[in-house]
Amino acid sequence: MNAFVAIVKRDLTLALRRKNEVITSVFFFVVVAALFPLGIGPEMNTLRLVAPGILWVGALLASMLSLGRMFATDYTDGTLEQMALSPNSLSLLVAAKILAHWLLSGLPLVLLAPILGLQFDLSSNALWVLTLSLLLGTPVLSLIGAVGAALTLGVRGGDVLLSLLVLPLYVPALVFGAGAVQAEISGLGASAHLSVLAALVLVAAVFSPWASAASLRIALES
Repeated sequence: MNAFVAIVKRDLTLALRRKNEVITSVFFFVVVAALFPLGIGPEMNTLRLVAPGILWVGALLASMLSLGRMFATDYTDGTLEQMALSPNSLSLLVAAKILAHWLLSGLPLVLLAPILGLQFDLSSNALWVLTLSLLLGTPVLSLIGAVGAALTLGVRGGDVLLSLLVLPLYVPALVFGAGAVQAEISGLGASAHLSVLAALVLVAAVFSPWASAASLRIALES
């Protein structure tokens, strides 16, 4: 656990020294959420209807912006090779990097979502469900994205290939995340959608670090 905490602190410290990488994702999310109401118009019923999809798609795309850098820097400077040779489990170290990625690219979106949801005239209950769905769903995006980032590490045109790999796998999180908010707005209740998101988090948390570590070993050996 000392190694786990050290990796998280290291990645957070390095990211804070390059603030533009963190700000880019947050700024993209804010711009997407702010421009759509201007294009759609002031009709509140329409805004409430499209709000869950817009906010969730914006969060999904914003989280993808930093996926390519999750392992790239460590791969270039040799840190990743040292992590693979260390006595600590590579899966555990990868899990620490995934947690750091979520803290930098996922958690800010969760905190901003209720504020941005106000311009769509969402009720307080809908805003609460939106925040909870993103709190459960954005870790899924980081966990699945880590596998894609590991598989495309060192590959020419890896960013495009990464998008092609992870976008289809993001669909369940997108559907159930936006569906939870829509169900709450419709009065149907969001518990079923949130339960599915929680299940997705558990499954991804079990398999993603292991799959990412295996992919990284292949990349280091090639």
